Amino acid sequence: MIRREDVYRIGRLGKAHGIKGEVSLLFEDDVFDRVDADYLILDIDGILVPFFIEEYRFRSDSNALMKFEGIDSQERARELTGCDVYFPRELTDEESEHISWAEVIGYKLVDANTGSEVGTIASVDDTTINTLFELEDGRLIPASEDLILAIDAKKHEIEIKLPEGILEL
Repeated sequence: MIRREDVYRIGRLGKAHGIKGEVSLLFEDDVFDRVDADYLILDIDGILVPFFIEEYRFRSDSNALMKFEGIDSQERARELTGCDVYFPRELTDEESEHISWAEVIGYKLVDANTGSEVGTIASVDDTTINTLFELEDGRLIPASEDLILAIDAKKHEIEIKLPEGILEL
């Protein structure tokens, strides 16, 4: 059984494309292309199910046409429309400089000044020039590369040098 903490969300499936079972993947992280992965995980009615990749091709920087094994018709592809797509954390390259914002969701944020845990990252807002970590308790913490001292993918922790007084805001 696949557990939610063992995967992270990389996108969502859109509409079926053509008649041979291709489906549009709107992705925030192209890790499936950077890492040699045989499968992606789809959330189907709350259950995480692996789907093996037959082939894919990019349409843009955030959209790919995905063909999964066993999905051979437009009708079968339509059944997958709207499913969230996840990637297994175990397949990511922990030493890679390509760690994505999507991958750090669920990581613990540790204050380098005190060594104490600040909270768990619930989401990352990178829609503006100032990227922010949103913690599970709703607090916002700057995610500047200048403040991040270390990322430990094995421990799922980010060590960050917090600006003085930011936790009191």
